Amino acid sequence: MAKTKPSLTDMGGNAQALGDAVGDAFKSLAGLSVPMQDMARVQQSYLQEMTQLWNQALGQADPVAPIKDRRFSSDAWSRNPMAAFTARAYLLNARTLMEMAEAVEGDAKTKARVRFAVQQWIDAASPSNFLALNPEAQQKALDTQGQSIAKGVEQLLADIRQGHMSQTDETVFEVGRNVATTEGTVVFENELMQLIEYKPLTAQVHERPMLFVPPCINKYYILDLQPDNSVIRYTVEQGHRLFVVSWRNPDESLAAKSWDDYIAEGPIKAIEVVQAITGKDQFNMLGFCVGGTILTTALAVLAARGEQPASSVTLLTTLLDFSDTGILDIFIDEPSVQMREMTIGAEAPSGPSLLKGGELAATFSFLRPNDLVWNYVVGNYLKGETPPPFDLLYWNSDSTNLPGPMYCWYLRHLYLNNELRVPGQIVTCGESVDVGAIKAPFYLYASREDHIVPWDAAYRSTQIIKGKKRFVMGASGHIAGVINPPAKGKRNYWTNDRLADSAEGWLDAATEHPGSWWSDWSKWLATHGGKKVAAPKAPGNRQFKAIEPAPGRYVKQKA
Repeated sequence: MAKTKPSLTDMGGNAQALGDAVGDAFKSLAGLSVPMQDMARVQQSYLQEMTQLWNQALGQADPVAPIKDRRFSSDAWSRNPMAAFTARAYLLNARTLMEMAEAVEGDAKTKARVRFAVQQWIDAASPSNFLALNPEAQQKALDTQGQSIAKGVEQLLADIRQGHMSQTDETVFEVGRNVATTEGTVVFENELMQLIEYKPLTAQVHERPMLFVPPCINKYYILDLQPDNSVIRYTVEQGHRLFVVSWRNPDESLAAKSWDDYIAEGPIKAIEVVQAITGKDQFNMLGFCVGGTILTTALAVLAARGEQPASSVTLLTTLLDFSDTGILDIFIDEPSVQMREMTIGAEAPSGPSLLKGGELAATFSFLRPNDLVWNYVVGNYLKGETPPPFDLLYWNSDSTNLPGPMYCWYLRHLYLNNELRVPGQIVTCGESVDVGAIKAPFYLYASREDHIVPWDAAYRSTQIIKGKKRFVMGASGHIAGVINPPAKGKRNYWTNDRLADSAEGWLDAATEHPGSWWSDWSKWLATHGGKKVAAPKAPGNRQFKAIEPAPGRYVKQKA
């Protein structure tokens, strides 16, 4: 019997049924509802576009432009009519689901959670993620006589054994050999951190030294990946005597460590050691991300004790006011914080335990799932390709544990209750904390496309900090915006010497500059470094002697 083509009536009926099914499934999600007028509009648009897709597939409509989505950009998708239709239908379904997510009735946080959940499902359901639906992976399997599939299975099993998905060829890199190579010496260590003093690269240095406090949720060498993109090396090259905190990757013996422990044994102890080694009571300091929050808290504790050790403070992509925590806000509410406190916190029935680094790494990867998850599922497993070596992704996969009590305190008092912005609201290391009591000029940097520390949230620090402040915004995101050496001549940054009441007001009058913010920061920092003196000939002193060469043992510990 001759096979007949489906009629347009059949196609339209199928599209209508699919649209109704999608709408009904979504409306039943957790009892959420979409206004009827919005549902009708979305369904009508879906019906029209799906009918057009059917017509194009049957050759009864004008051809459409190539798909721009990079997941379907290969010729293998366009050459295969069924694959091309599948990709276009998927994109239409994805767009429709997101339109419904936008129309959900509820408060801002509920709507954000719905959008996030729907986007996760959409990204996971892409036909490119499945061998049976990916013509590019199928063609490669044919061309290699199945070797790509065998290689993909081999790499999948290897990733299962190592406990995380490979985002780069990790065999290429080794900490201390070709990443974190700036020459220095560990001059102090305690249970939580090592303090590295870096070898001067200039005959003279500024008389006031510099202390870096990196984030404790990942390894410090994000600031020292390669010589040509190292913030650490750049700072030393500018004539600063530099000390850097290298946080320990906690094991079960440190599971009970608290936020107070991190403040006291981290920056406060590091400040004491730098003072003892250099003989300087005041010097410059820098904190990055949560390292900036920790450093600022430590300086507020010292201010409450009548001490002002900072001659200047630089904060990179740092939150002090947690009113807007970006995409991470969807994970934080009272029940979720209580759950953490009951499972890994100080009062957990089975005792405190660690927040595993793999869990943190997976959470951050799924904030950008197409780039940091599904891209590697397709490349590593479906196509059997080994990901290329990339130092940043090697660092990204080098995850770090956190003590449960420290993490739970951070969640409750900062992310949930936003107490750091209120003078005297929190007590740390036995002192009432007031960020406004810190008497030092601040350089505040934010990245315009940062999804972890939104730039306008970082700008709110200008309302908390008293005294002189300089706010600078760079292009790109949380990491790429910070790691932007001047020699590359990439991206741009914005400055405005007059601070406005709002971030938008500041940006409206800001001046855009080509290149890296590092040059602006270097000029600012030089004015706080003091006169030039002869560079020290050896690290440490009689009290704090060399322990081992940088990068030290702590940064090499795996989660």
